Amino acid sequence: MTLGWVAEAVGARRKAGSDDLVVGEVVSDSRTLQPGDLFVALRGPRFDGHAFVADVLDRGAVGAIVEQGFGGGREHDPAARSGAAGDDRSAGRDEETRRLIEVPDTLAALQQLAHAVRTAVTTRVIAITGSAGKTTTKETIATLLATQFRVVKNKGNLNNHIGLPLSLMQLRTAPDVAVMELGMNHAGEISRLVAIAAPDVRVWTNVGDAHAGFFASADAIADAKAEILEGASVGSVLVCNADDPRVMARVRRFPGKMLTFGEAAGATVRARDIRDRGVRGMSAHVETPAGERTIETALLGRGNLMNVLAATAVAVEFGIGLDQIVTEVARVQPADRRGAVRRLRDGVTVIDDSYNSSPSALRRALEVVAHEAKDTRAIAVLGEMLELGEHATALHQSCGRAAAAAGLSRLFVVGGAPARALADAAVAAGMPATAVTYFETSEQAAPAAVSEVSAGDLVLVKGSRGIRTDLVVDKLVAELG
Repeated sequence: MTLGWVAEAVGARRKAGSDDLVVGEVVSDSRTLQPGDLFVALRGPRFDGHAFVADVLDRGAVGAIVEQGFGGGREHDPAARSGAAGDDRSAGRDEETRRLIEVPDTLAALQQLAHAVRTAVTTRVIAITGSAGKTTTKETIATLLATQFRVVKNKGNLNNHIGLPLSLMQLRTAPDVAVMELGMNHAGEISRLVAIAAPDVRVWTNVGDAHAGFFASADAIADAKAEILEGASVGSVLVCNADDPRVMARVRRFPGKMLTFGEAAGATVRARDIRDRGVRGMSAHVETPAGERTIETALLGRGNLMNVLAATAVAVEFGIGLDQIVTEVARVQPADRRGAVRRLRDGVTVIDDSYNSSPSALRRALEVVAHEAKDTRAIAVLGEMLELGEHATALHQSCGRAAAAAGLSRLFVVGGAPARALADAAVAAGMPATAVTYFETSEQAAPAAVSEVSAGDLVLVKGSRGIRTDLVVDKLVAELG
């Protein structure tokens, strides 16, 4: 990929002279730039990448995508303004200018470039959406397909309007398959991401209540997720949740091949004889078009079993053998802070689910705890769930009742007024008031949680990222690890 190719891909206005310079990585964070990389100067609410253009060019960037009217970043250089450095300085500035690719909107240009890269290769792209389970499904699909194919996937959690285009730049290596999760919290966002990625296979895990504050109803969330279906053709493949009525109501007119997963009769990949093994994961007898097998996974809860079924459907479609699927699924471990089981000293077990939270995901996590609480003293540290808008109080109260039903011996709740509503609902549902403690911050909750833990206890820690319940986990590991 050269500067000339990039300029053509984004419809840029630029000076000639550097078209044959080869581009290394494409980056939007100046701190990660290496010599030979192309810098995209994005504008954000708290930053403007144009402020770093001169610096990245000095550090060896092959070029930069900038917005029209940008002066090159040397406006505050007195020598540059006066021309005091003479012809050499002027020639240097002229060379820098030739390395600038000028566009009306740098974000739109990044997205155009990603789409151009995607359409230039024969890589099969898998796109995943859903209210919960996207990352686990992505990781499991990538693990299964990597047994036979060269696979790339989103870098970290780069799944939004900026992250997805940057992740798609990996297609320049012409892998066989790219597995991309698509994130959103407003209507129209999935539509744009699907247009950029042009997926061959679309995976829709479920419809839940994450980001409920941005939508009028669950149906509105489902409609936004249904944007994953846009642009599909008869050659497209859809993998979707047979157990989710909102999903199934919206996929009836899908023009391509549809594979379903779940417990429902008639699901393409169907689980029967499901066994919840608590902190040891799940097992189920799974029926597929390629045959039947018993699958065991270390991933916790039925929600994660559904993610495994979705990945199995994709793997079967790609010709991965069932025995290979069984072997690889058994090896899959939870991603960091996404239901990871930490074994500490004196038999203390921590379920670290502190990466994020939503009401439906929290209820599933509490189901795992309830399974263990029959034989083990169970503690939960639950952080407020953000982005729930006017539904926040009611949804937190519902989760408070679920916490009381889970058989917890001790409950710590962290956050603002909705978190307090969760705590109050747990007491109203039967938990002793002395067993429920509310804190405004995770920094306050962490030492209290540590002091409460005894040998053999199970501790669930879960909350939205903004509440920083990961600090509680870190304190537990530091003190009890």
